[in-house]
Amino acid sequence: MKSIWISAGILIAASAFASAETKSGLTESITIAGKKISIAYSAPAVNGRVGKLFGKDGVIGSDQGYPVWRAGANAATAFHTDADLDLGGLAVPKGDYTLFVNLANLGAWELIVNKQTGQSGLDYDAKQDLGRVKMTMSKPTALVEQMKFTLAAEGGNKGKLTLAWENAVAAVNFTVK
Repeated sequence: MKSIWISAGILIAASAFASAETKSGLTESITIAGKKISIAYSAPAVNGRVGKLFGKDGVIGSDQGYPVWRAGANAATAFHTDADLDLGGLAVPKGDYTLFVNLANLGAWELIVNKQTGQSGLDYDAKQDLGRVKMTMSKPTALVEQMKFTLAAEGGNKGKLTLAWENAVAAVNFTVK
C-alpha cells in the first residue's frame, strides 16, 4: 500500500512539473469570410532560459529534428482550415495539417505546412510537406514568456498568422479563397 501512495505522489509531482513547463491544449481560431481557421498546440515557457532557446546551442537546437522545430511542445501543432487559403504564397487546400518551423536561418524563419497529421511533435517527415513559406520576423515589445499563436483578421478575406515566443515574433499573411 505504501508503494502505491509513493507512486501516486511521484505521478502528481511529475504532472505538476509538466504543467509548469507547458500549457497544453491551447486553441487559437478565427472566422474570416465565414470560414473557420484554427491552430491547436501546446505552449512551452521560457522559464529563465532567455537568449538560450533558439540556435544550435539552445534548447530547441538540441531537438533531434533541428533545425525543424515542432512550433510548440508535446504533440505536433495542428492546423485546420475550412477554406482554401493562400498562405504567404502557398496554396493550402481546406483540410487538416501540421505546422513546423524551419529555424536554419534565425533571422528568417520558414513556416512548414505538413500533410501528415496526428503525429508526435518529434515525428517530422519532410516528404509529407505541402510547402514552406517565409515568415516576417520582428521583436516583441516585451519578453513573451509563454509561446503563443495568434490569428488576426486584416480586413476583407485577409488574415495574419503569428507565432511569438521569447524574443522572436514570426508572422505570415494569408487570404481566404
